[in-house]
Amino acid sequence: MTEGMTLRGVGRSYRGGAGVRDLDLEVRPGEVHALVGLNGAGKSTLMKLLLGMLRPDIGTVSVGSVDIRNARPELWARVGQVVETPLAYPEFTVTQNLLAAARLRGVASAVRTTMVDDAIDGFRLADFAGNRTRTLSSGNRQRLGLAAALQHHPDFVVLDEPTSFLDPAGTILLREILRNRALAGAAVLVSSHHLDEVARIADRITVMNAGRLIGGLDPGGTELERSFFDLVLHDDEKRGAPAGRFA
Repeated sequence: MTEGMTLRGVGRSYRGGAGVRDLDLEVRPGEVHALVGLNGAGKSTLMKLLLGMLRPDIGTVSVGSVDIRNARPELWARVGQVVETPLAYPEFTVTQNLLAAARLRGVASAVRTTMVDDAIDGFRLADFAGNRTRTLSSGNRQRLGLAAALQHHPDFVVLDEPTSFLDPAGTILLREILRNRALAGAAVLVSSHHLDEVARIADRITVMNAGRLIGGLDPGGTELERSFFDLVLHDDEKRGAPAGRFA
């Protein structure tokens, strides 16, 4: 069982005053933790901080009990992530992109081809394996990005709105893959504004608003959407301001 991912007292400001602050979050091994909030609540910024894409102005970020300021490539090789746009080379084929992602994560050459073949099969990409990525539909580019992020069975998974371009079949497929990663002991963090979808897979749901974490929701609770908006409205009223916009 691996250690999880944590943020402790984390804050990050942008020019103009926007940012995130007072972030305390733990994503435990063996769970799917959903992060929900309105557009601009700060979800992507939180995930970039967790992945070392941004450095906090204050506080500490740890992955697998390692402060990310001291993280070495071996740790990042155990991470699978898609934040905002999936990384894929447009002139590479689907297979070439998956092979490149495997090499970047240090996957041994002896198992690389088999792993990529399994990912193509598992993400239902066989019909497009030889196609250049630039010719794919948005949904299949999303599948490719997720396959590249998850094919090496990472211990830490961070996905930002992963179902945005997926059809229902792709959404169900991803749901099963994420549950299996959690069952294998991975710490999984997924952001979304689709409450009904994350409730199907999440062990915990944390709500974010105006750059802060403001509470949690019970994935098995009733009237989940109403509970979410009640939390956000209460937070806005307490601050005496409309919902903030923190990208």
